Amino acid sequence: MTESEQIRLLKQQDGSAFISLVKSHQDSIVNTCFGFVRSEEDARDLAQEVFVEVFLSIRNFREDASLSTWIYRIAVNKSLDWLRRKNRKKRFAFWQGLGGLNTSEVHHISSSIETPSSLLVQKERRELLGKALEKLPENQRIAWTLHKIEEMSQADVAAIMNTSIPAVESLIHRAKKNLFAQLEKVMK
Repeated sequence: MTESEQIRLLKQQDGSAFISLVKSHQDSIVNTCFGFVRSEEDARDLAQEVFVEVFLSIRNFREDASLSTWIYRIAVNKSLDWLRRKNRKKRFAFWQGLGGLNTSEVHHISSSIETPSSLLVQKERRELLGKALEKLPENQRIAWTLHKIEEMSQADVAAIMNTSIPAVESLIHRAKKNLFAQLEKVMK
């Protein structure tokens, strides 16, 4: 089935077309959300929200970009909204004296040799990278996550972010520079 046929069926609220769409995009959307929220459970919940949004909004899809680009845009926006809500809750909790939040692991980094000591080192690295990613400006974090963690091309990232490829290249370069600077401070 071509993408235009799939879109036509989706706009007609065809259940089998929607199930097919979910099956073909679910893993990548969960991974994209995970790249932002770093919690598998939250990423799965967000992916469900993404597909509900797709189902409810497909009639408004203008086909300016590919269907997958549009779905990734929704996933990125849902993830960023989730992070904003989380940060508001953190600030509120801070002012109430409830304390901080735990940092969850980024599961994209793995090793072929899994000894207890190597697992501990990996966990520490994931936590350091996660904390450094949280400190990046939002647009740099989006570009870095989509390109480096989700392994999307710069053209796809540009389409999702609704910007140019040179702008994405610049965001990735600045993100890399900022990540190295932050990690260098921690390592000293």
